[in-house]
Amino acid sequence: MEVASSMILALAGSGDVSALSMILALVGGLGLFLYGMKVMGDGLQNLSGDKMKAVFEKITSNPILGVMTGAFVTAVIQSSSATTVMVVGFVNAGLMNLFQATAVIMGANIGTTVTAKLITLKISHMIPIFLGIGGFMTLFGKKERTKEIGHIILGFGILFLGMDLMKDAMKPLRSNPMFEQFVLTLDGNWFLGLLTGLVMTAVVQSSSATTGILIGLASTGMISLEIAIPILFGCNIGTCVTALISSIGTNKNAKKAAFVHFIFNVVGALIFIPLRGLLAQAVYLIPTSGTMEQIAQTQIANAHMIFNVANTVLLLPFYKVIVSVVNKIIPDTVTDEEEHVGTKYIDDRLLETPVIAVGQTTKECIRMGNIVEKNLKLAMDAFEKNDDSLVKKVYEKEKLVNLLEDELTVYLIKLSKTEIAEHQRDIVTSMFHVVNDLERVGDHAENIAELTSEKIQKRLNFSDEAIQELKNMFNYTIQAVRLSIEALDEENKEKAFKVIEIEDKIDKIEKELRANHIRRLNNGVCNATVGAIFLDIISNLERIGDHATNVAQAIVN
Repeated sequence: MEVASSMILALAGSGDVSALSMILALVGGLGLFLYGMKVMGDGLQNLSGDKMKAVFEKITSNPILGVMTGAFVTAVIQSSSATTVMVVGFVNAGLMNLFQATAVIMGANIGTTVTAKLITLKISHMIPIFLGIGGFMTLFGKKERTKEIGHIILGFGILFLGMDLMKDAMKPLRSNPMFEQFVLTLDGNWFLGLLTGLVMTAVVQSSSATTGILIGLASTGMISLEIAIPILFGCNIGTCVTALISSIGTNKNAKKAAFVHFIFNVVGALIFIPLRGLLAQAVYLIPTSGTMEQIAQTQIANAHMIFNVANTVLLLPFYKVIVSVVNKIIPDTVTDEEEHVGTKYIDDRLLETPVIAVGQTTKECIRMGNIVEKNLKLAMDAFEKNDDSLVKKVYEKEKLVNLLEDELTVYLIKLSKTEIAEHQRDIVTSMFHVVNDLERVGDHAENIAELTSEKIQKRLNFSDEAIQELKNMFNYTIQAVRLSIEALDEENKEKAFKVIEIEDKIDKIEKELRANHIRRLNNGVCNATVGAIFLDIISNLERIGDHATNVAQAIVN
């Protein structure tokens, strides 16, 4: 709080109107900077969505690949905090282990340097062009890809407009005695510099934004590289706050992932504090051009990049040691190993990157479909074997299916409110119908289990011919369900059309079986009670075929 108060006093000066105007301009510029970063990040996400999903799906235990993944994703979404929060979500969902998460988090720190390098580009005179082209492409572009490129260009322009506003707002600081005194206090006091960066980033919730402010201050000519370096170290620690907050309410592994981020950044700062002079010398060796202010800005961005890259290279060989330390700080308990009943692949933290969340929702739907398919097989096994224990298992699995439907529907509603591309919004809309159809298949499996209970309690016997007919119809039905899930998983239209063909066959079989049943009744081969159960089962199987077709139609459309 003391650092924050000092900064406010330094900015406010004597508290006159001009000081207030400067603060308002700085806040406005910061707002535009953050908004531009978000617009550009959303556009990049939507444009490279499939690539991002593919990159995450290929993550292995190879730490170098993990670092590259973290760097790529952060460069796309323009926020290391968002990447880390997403990683916490993946770990919480059990989709990523702690070793993989550690490598990705290390890479995220490299990816965030891209923004700092971008804002040092000397393109202020081109801001109106970026805003104009981006605006026109976003508003009048007919193709989705054109609109997303427009978002990227528009966001780029807004980001630089915000940066320019911040630079202009901070120019009066040259003649502000309180700010000059504050800078003199920071000079040689690495601890205060680190604390300043930490507090600023914790408040703004973006190390890129804090680095942007620092680069803007460099434009006043009052912030030297030696003063900026400890503040950059503090920025890296401050960005951990977002992930630590997001880990509240998660399992132990997710908390560990957030803490890995914290330890990595703190250890990195502690290592480089004694080496800050060496880091400054390394930066000075990189040739730069422009005015003194422009050179200062470029040097700060270079220092940010060199520090994060060097920190990752230095600590990557010890990533297992970091995980081991975190495991000792946050030990596992017996309850942590218990399997979570409910959704597995989705997590609210993944909503930070909607493109990834859409892919994970599809995985959850496929998982739900596989559970429904197994439950349907279980219900028919129970019917054939007169096994009451299998009936109870069907009821238990149906509870899980209903829970998945509830949780998926709530998640899809949240996802539909995020900034996603049009084709992804279509996928989300389709998922609503898919989830409903899969739940209805589960209901029909439960109906078959109830009919089995009636069959067992009343000790009813079915003729061999009737049993064989039911088996034949069930084989087509389960094939339709399986193919519809595979079509969803693979986005395979060929399999989807195959489901529609099978469903036509199921309809014909149902009519044939009804006719055969009437014949058996007339011949006295079966009684009315047995016949009622037989008709109910083929009716349920036919409806299951309809719902499998609905899932297939979602793929076709």
